[in-house]
Amino acid sequence: MTKELGLLLLLVVVSAITAAINPLFLSGVNLLDMANLIGLFGVFSIGEGLVIITGGIDLSVGSMFALLGVVFLDLLTEYEIAWPIALLAILVGGVVLGAIQGFLISRLKMQPFVVTLCGLLIYRGAARYYTTDSTRGFGYGDEADTLRTLAAGHVYGVPNTFIFLVLLAIVMGVLLHRSVFGRYLYAVGKNEEAARFSGIRSNAVIAGAYVLSGALAAISTVLLVFYTNSVSPSSFGNFYELYAIAAAVLGGCSLRGGEGSIFGIVLGTALLQVLQNLVNILGIPSSLNFAVMGTVILLGVLADQQLQARRKAAAAAAGAARAAAHAPALAGRGQET
Repeated sequence: MTKELGLLLLLVVVSAITAAINPLFLSGVNLLDMANLIGLFGVFSIGEGLVIITGGIDLSVGSMFALLGVVFLDLLTEYEIAWPIALLAILVGGVVLGAIQGFLISRLKMQPFVVTLCGLLIYRGAARYYTTDSTRGFGYGDEADTLRTLAAGHVYGVPNTFIFLVLLAIVMGVLLHRSVFGRYLYAVGKNEEAARFSGIRSNAVIAGAYVLSGALAAISTVLLVFYTNSVSPSSFGNFYELYAIAAAVLGGCSLRGGEGSIFGIVLGTALLQVLQNLVNILGIPSSLNFAVMGTVILLGVLADQQLQARRKAAAAAAGAARAAAHAPALAGRGQET
């Protein structure tokens, strides 16, 4: 919990600095806009965080948005399928894509980086081929008004995306921190071989993490489609996997695996959006956004390395202290004999 408290303090400090630079940061419009973006990016960041906790990584998230997004729009507009069926189809599609990646990684023992990098290329290429590189949109119709209200509406001014993120964070927090599956995720991330020898079905646990990531990516696809109202297969969701990785790393997820929390990931998402807001307020060109994200990831990894080094040093010191405490007793026993 120390990481989360430190991150919360950092979020407050950065927000205070941003507000001091430009008071418009605290305007209702800006805060609600940030809440909407936190909700949009937080959902798939949680899925990415679960994968990272197992010691893996998912680079295919952004391309998955493009493929599922164009299919979702075609189901609603071209084929005029009822939105509940279209929504279910996209959710199933996300689960299937996540399951395929999980199978390749857990059963065939392929590297997560390679598998998901291939997924990034395949899904984006398939989306561009399917649409002949043309943009899909809703046009002027009123398709799926109910779903649009749920995905892009507000409750007492609070964006539904943010409310959904809070509810999802509660559910996933219980799953990760209060369930057997959650304990298995941490165990596999710490040491997969040891987890397997202790009776944990590590392959199923790893595959389950990628399935959850795919399902959350599918949900995010629907939210993002109604946020943008169109999907360009060449750019929709481009580099969004970097946002997710940065949010997870900022939130305390170690790229080595075995560490992280849902609350930390949500805080990491919020901090990332505040930093983006600060960049805009300072008038820094938006083209430097990726440089900001790269710096954030680099600093997060560096902080994780320093923390790991301190933990190892503390554990070594504690071990030496215990050995020193037992040394007189062992010496006494030796003299008695």
